[in-house]
Amino acid sequence: MKKTVLTFGLISGAVSAIMMVATVPFMHKIGFDKGLYVGYTAIVLSFLLVFFGIRSYRENVGGGSISFGRAFAVGILITLISSLCYVITWEILYYNFLPDFWTTWTNYAVDKLRTAGATQAIIDAKIQEMKSMKAMMDNPLLNGAMVFIEPFPVGLLITLISAAILRRRKKDSNAGLPVPAVAD
Repeated sequence: MKKTVLTFGLISGAVSAIMMVATVPFMHKIGFDKGLYVGYTAIVLSFLLVFFGIRSYRENVGGGSISFGRAFAVGILITLISSLCYVITWEILYYNFLPDFWTTWTNYAVDKLRTAGATQAIIDAKIQEMKSMKAMMDNPLLNGAMVFIEPFPVGLLITLISAAILRRRKKDSNAGLPVPAVAD
């Protein structure tokens, strides 16, 4: 199981990392709202490898069969590895290449509120909320934990669906054969 989980987990993590590196630096140009769609689309695409990882395990290790529990275990381990790659990539980007990320995001959120006609009290509350979020995100452990909860639920859902679809019981070797007559 280790080889399958590591292979598919790292490939999935590489896909999400590459997509993050390709899109996050340009978030201010495409807009944070559209960037959210792009980001989650990339996460879903990367987690498609959970399905293929479970299927590979079923065919190559399980001899064509796998229980829901084993399929779930394979899928969730792939999800954990991929999510960890996602967090590591974000931490590297955030602390080394995106020094003004929160300022840009705060300005975007405030401009969006102003355009919508929000009162100054609402705008001030949003600015305070963003300041406290920035303080939390400046702590690497909190940052990592908060970033982890972006991809993990998606991977969990895909793991559950994949395990349900791919589970297959072992075929009975005597299935379809006539039952021998028992002498009285």
